[in-house]
Amino acid sequence: MAQELITVNQEIVTQQINIAGLVLGAGLAVASMILLPALATRLGLSASLTGALRIALMKASSRAAHGKH
Repeated sequence: MAQELITVNQEIVTQQINIAGLVLGAGLAVASMILLPALATRLGLSASLTGALRIALMKASSRAAHGKH
């Protein structure tokens, strides 16, 4: 009985971690597609720097969503 409760608790924790990673990944993706270009335009950053920052945010988004550290 105790082993079953431990297994269920581990599954719940795993699901919560996966959801947190997906939310973080989605937030970073939105930031890279919408917020970063708007901010870069406002600050007058070059297109190449903006592109590099977008790539970095998308990589971070992918790592967060897939749980890689």
